[in-house]
Amino acid sequence: MDFSAEMFKSIPSLVRRHYKAGELNWPMGIYISLVHVVAAVGLTYVPSASSKTLLFSLVLWWISGLGITAGVHRLWSHRSYEANFIVRTWLMLANSIANQGSIYHWARDHRVHHKHSETEADPHDATRGFFFAHMGWLFLKKEEAVIVAGRELNFDDLKADPVVMFQKKLDPWFALYMCYVMPAQVASYFWGEDFWTAFFVAGAFRYCVVLHFTWLVNSAAHLYGDHPYDPLSYPAENTIVSLCAVGEGWHNWHHKYPYDYAASEFGVTSQFNPTKMFIDMCAFFGMVWGRKRATKAWALGKARRERDEKAGIPPPVAPPRPWEKKKLV
Repeated sequence: MDFSAEMFKSIPSLVRRHYKAGELNWPMGIYISLVHVVAAVGLTYVPSASSKTLLFSLVLWWISGLGITAGVHRLWSHRSYEANFIVRTWLMLANSIANQGSIYHWARDHRVHHKHSETEADPHDATRGFFFAHMGWLFLKKEEAVIVAGRELNFDDLKADPVVMFQKKLDPWFALYMCYVMPAQVASYFWGEDFWTAFFVAGAFRYCVVLHFTWLVNSAAHLYGDHPYDPLSYPAENTIVSLCAVGEGWHNWHHKYPYDYAASEFGVTSQFNPTKMFIDMCAFFGMVWGRKRATKAWALGKARRERDEKAGIPPPVAPPRPWEKKKLV
């Protein structure tokens, strides 16, 4: 499980190899690098930020997180529930604060990821190592297999949603404004915070932290944890990732049953899942409906495995993990 030393030692040689092969995605690489530089500046502003601004940053973490988890992930990528125009609009705005690309492009790549998880057609294939799955994939041009896989899927449902297409039309400028500028305007107007302090703390620093929390779902939750639902897959149940990503770390269940709106087996009393609470609250007020669950499918599968165990049929053996294969690309 000790990936850190080998991972960081291998990065320079990997960069040289991809550079010589002409595989570097320069625009995205420059953008991600600038995001981290500006976030580092934001870290120096944290001590001078007011308590209200710090609290606002924490609230924006959860709001932008819901824009990813309840919005582009569970609603638009997997269609695990349906929502009215008000909820969809709020989630689009929250998603814009998260600033992780448009809903359309995020959902497109995520559907490809699920259909071809841990293969060459997976945009962030975890078998290529922690760093690649976490953020390295953004620094490289897409594999041809990923592009082809994306062309084979249907995205008419996304194109038919005016909320999705409104955001896509304004991408990336609207998201950049909502991510960086809007928090500074709110803080300076309502409690007199210095504009640039709020810009760097509630905007830049908070944004970079939430980015890494989201990326942990692709990396840590695909490599480390338990596999109680599908021992043959890489995605795992990871409590730490769930805490960071507003309930998205129960990943072995999610990849086994991607249509489940809860993205976990148990309720919020047993598993940290504020995203499920948000969706359930919206359903209570009649703004969300058609919530899909996979608990019955899991119960049937569990009973079948118990019968196999009594019959002496051995359970499936999990594949070797990347740190066992020592494969970093």
